[in-house]
Amino acid sequence: MKVEIANPIYDVVFKYMMEDNAVAKLLVSSIIGEDVISLYPKPQEYTVETATTEGSSLTVYRLDFSAKIKTSDGHKLVLIEMQKAGFPTDIMRFRRYLGKQYADEHNSIEREDGTVEALPIYTIYFLGKELGICKTPVLKVFSGVMDMGTQQIVEAKSEFIESLNHQSWIVQISCVQEPRRNELELLLSVFDQNNRTSDHHILNVREEDFPEKYRPLIRRLKQAASIPEVKEQMIAEDEVLNYFKNFVRSETYKVRKELAQKYIELEEKDIEIKEKDIEIKEKDIEIKEKDIEIKEINKKIEKNNKAIEEKDKKIEEAEKELEAMRQKLQQAGLL
Repeated sequence: MKVEIANPIYDVVFKYMMEDNAVAKLLVSSIIGEDVISLYPKPQEYTVETATTEGSSLTVYRLDFSAKIKTSDGHKLVLIEMQKAGFPTDIMRFRRYLGKQYADEHNSIEREDGTVEALPIYTIYFLGKELGICKTPVLKVFSGVMDMGTQQIVEAKSEFIESLNHQSWIVQISCVQEPRRNELELLLSVFDQNNRTSDHHILNVREEDFPEKYRPLIRRLKQAASIPEVKEQMIAEDEVLNYFKNFVRSETYKVRKELAQKYIELEEKDIEIKEKDIEIKEKDIEIKEKDIEIKEINKKIEKNNKAIEEKDKKIEEAEKELEAMRQKLQQAGLL
């Protein structure tokens, strides 16, 4: 038999779900694959105002937990940071907040001998859009330690290394689809948007499909679906999201229009440049034609100069002959 549960993709529902400590411990334990003995939540909720929202706001919901986790030789304390976001694009925001966690001196414990131990950090991200790694609802990111001499993985643990590196789990909500390959994917099927009813605030699930240990989470979401205030806040989230979508569309249209106008202006400038290039080419042709005319005239002048030079030579030779005849006549006494 199907039951109606509130859609946990909404911040208000996710928050309501995680406010139940038993449910939160169940979800966190299932994701990290470790036995969480106790979980102490420190909710961090941020409302971000932007100039473009005209009074509207977006809520970025984050949770910090101090967790005691069972180990083979006792227990360990870790800090668990959980963030839920619609998009994976705000990487700098995630980094800034993670940096604050590393820098926060309160994220440590004092040992009996008076020394301070920094808590290892686990991060869990719920993303509405996938990262390009398809068909993988949950990704675990971790770094191994390698002996560079042997290229072998070092299994020994070190407080120094664990305090400066962290493990991450990324839930790609859009990839939570059938078939369910394990119990974790079955648990996360409460996020499967294929189960939405005509009212997108509500999902239909079969409670008997879930193991008994997961039923508290189903009942918590079922309870959220019956609370009017939760319903109203889901509607408010829709309104804000729709506003931003419309804003992005209008801004995109405006940018495209501006780009189209600039493209037209560039084309017009290109036409002007091409026309000027044609004019320059025509002038170049005119100059070349004039150069040819000048060259031909210069050739004619050069030819005339040569003819004049030849005539001058003939005149000079004739004058020399006359001078020679005059001298002969003088010698003969005829002059």
